Amino acid sequence: MSFRKTISWFLFPLTMWYAVGVWFRNLLFAVGLKKQTAVPVTTIGVGNLCAGGAGKTPHVEYLLSLLSQEHRTALLSRGYGRKTHGFVSDDGSHSAANLGDEPAMVARKFPQVKVSVCEKRVAGVQKLLQQQEPPEVVVLDDVFQHRYIKPTVNILLTEYGHPYYKDKILPFGDLREPRSGRFRANIVIVTKSPEKLNPVDKHNVVNELRLLAYQKVFFSYLHYEDPVPLMGGNAVPLNTLDSVLAVTGIAHPEPMLEHVGRSCAVTSLRYADHHKFSHSDIKHIRKTFEQMKGDRKIILTTEKDAARLREMEGDILAGLPIYCLPVEVRIHQSDDYSFDKTIQNIVRENILFQDKMKNTSFNF
Repeated sequence: MSFRKTISWFLFPLTMWYAVGVWFRNLLFAVGLKKQTAVPVTTIGVGNLCAGGAGKTPHVEYLLSLLSQEHRTALLSRGYGRKTHGFVSDDGSHSAANLGDEPAMVARKFPQVKVSVCEKRVAGVQKLLQQQEPPEVVVLDDVFQHRYIKPTVNILLTEYGHPYYKDKILPFGDLREPRSGRFRANIVIVTKSPEKLNPVDKHNVVNELRLLAYQKVFFSYLHYEDPVPLMGGNAVPLNTLDSVLAVTGIAHPEPMLEHVGRSCAVTSLRYADHHKFSHSDIKHIRKTFEQMKGDRKIILTTEKDAARLREMEGDILAGLPIYCLPVEVRIHQSDDYSFDKTIQNIVRENILFQDKMKNTSFNF
């Protein structure tokens, strides 16, 4: 039995109270004693039942890339780990201190998207709608358990190698709420699936998800590009390297490590999700890197971790060949329907409906 499982048994009474508390909170929303607000703009929520690791950020980026081609698009996040409070919009600096690491990374990659953060989602959307050019669609980051706003579309992510139907509620597992929460989703995406997905395996997973008829299921996988220098420059193919020191502060770095390991030797330094790197961390990273063999070697990190590393003070990173590994989501095509068309049709129809409601005058 693992150390975590051993501790979990001692915490079993707390686990039961936690589960009851989550169930009761969801009940209050179900009967209307806790209010959900449907804001007057198209909203797409992206979240998961587990405590991180499902690939939320690259899926948010996929939606932003898809929607911002046709619509004024905004991202509203809670801004986990930021030093600011209240409603804050990116001012072009892409600062992780102001926005949090994930929104800062998104702001850097999508200058056409209005990236904002606010602890209170309803207030945040209202602020966005008061701007001179309000968004036509707002993507809500990590919204599944933050239920005070009711998204137009609710997308639930679950990891192929760690699906919710094989998981348990905290602290025995990683679920933040019971599996029944899946029924609040309009769309379920099974993330980090194999690039070549066996139809039989796909069918078995869909059956295990135990969804309702109206809920659509899609499968996605991660596609990695060549590493790029932290402060900008030319990419370096992994197959030209002898070794890599992988430095990660994300929940589940296994897919990244597996990908890199196909091309070169990998030494891994793993930190907690959203880890804020200290000077002592960098000294340890430097020492570990210097001890690695081979002339063609780099330090490789994730795009999320890169957002925090760029803001480290002084010249603590000087002389370190730090690269980040770009990643994007690709979605397996379904025989029955397309994910892109499903989202685009919902957004277009909802925008047309809202415009019609705004322009309609009632005479009594």
